[in-house]
Amino acid sequence: MATEDAPTSPGRVLVVDDDKDTLLLIGMTLQRAGYEVFRASSGAQALELLGAAEPDVIVLDIMMPEMNGLELLRRLQVKFTWPPPVVFLTAKSQISDRVQGLEAGAFRYLTKPSPKDVLLETVKEAVAEKRGRPRLTGRW
Repeated sequence: MATEDAPTSPGRVLVVDDDKDTLLLIGMTLQRAGYEVFRASSGAQALELLGAAEPDVIVLDIMMPEMNGLELLRRLQVKFTWPPPVVFLTAKSQISDRVQGLEAGAFRYLTKPSPKDVLLETVKEAVAEKRGRPRLTGRW
């Protein structure tokens, strides 16, 4: 008798935003698309969740108190040889902000509000990017 394979998630996403409504909305959007979602309301909380979450991608706000998204990205780059791709999702919409985010190493830079289909396609691309890279033993 053939056994059915359990459905698999298209990926694991860590969403980081200090705005609780945005955190809930983005998380629900990704969950409805089948992603396994972890939420953090600060950069420090995101760093604590990384080991347990093992995200394929991080959706990250830039404007957060204490540790902004750019600082969190820098810390990830120091901590991991191959950090998960970071998709900035932020209200900072100036061209100079976008350039700064991409030069800092973000996979993509989206501005709020971003259409749901654009966010989902961007996350899908980021997961594919992450899964295409080799993993180092003991890094997660």
